[in-house]
Amino acid sequence: MNVIAAVDRNWAIGNKNALLVKIPRDQKLFMEMTMGKVVVMGRNTLESLPQKQPLGNRINIVLSTDKNYKVKGATVVSSLEALFTKLEQYASDDIFVIGGESIYRQLLPYCETAHITRIDYAYDADAYFPRLDEMPEWEIVADSDEQTYFDLEYYFLKYRNKKCIKY
Repeated sequence: MNVIAAVDRNWAIGNKNALLVKIPRDQKLFMEMTMGKVVVMGRNTLESLPQKQPLGNRINIVLSTDKNYKVKGATVVSSLEALFTKLEQYASDDIFVIGGESIYRQLLPYCETAHITRIDYAYDADAYFPRLDEMPEWEIVADSDEQTYFDLEYYFLKYRNKKCIKY
């Protein structure tokens, strides 16, 4: 399983259920990597998407504790066990965890690869990604040259989990 996120220098990912910044090249990479794949998200992340609708041309799975929650175009599961059962039919490389904070924290141990856009700026935020640089099981296996978007500098990083748990 993969995890994909854009983080600032403090590993922040959002504020008031919205992205911190929209960088076109990062959004393009996200689209290219997840198109035709499975995306796993929480209810708040789904509701932060345009028109509060699932992402097109992807299999959308929403993890929500609300057993009555339903959304057209997505499968809703209410437990990790139900999620893992649903995910068994897909190749692990085709699954992308896309947020938010609690979903990242719950599923990170089961992810083999993390695709992180690291933005060299500190935003006001209320949601954070786990600090992979402080977790010995995670190591950077690829990084890009410095990218820029106006006055923002950012990097595309790929981390590998040396102790990935099989679900």
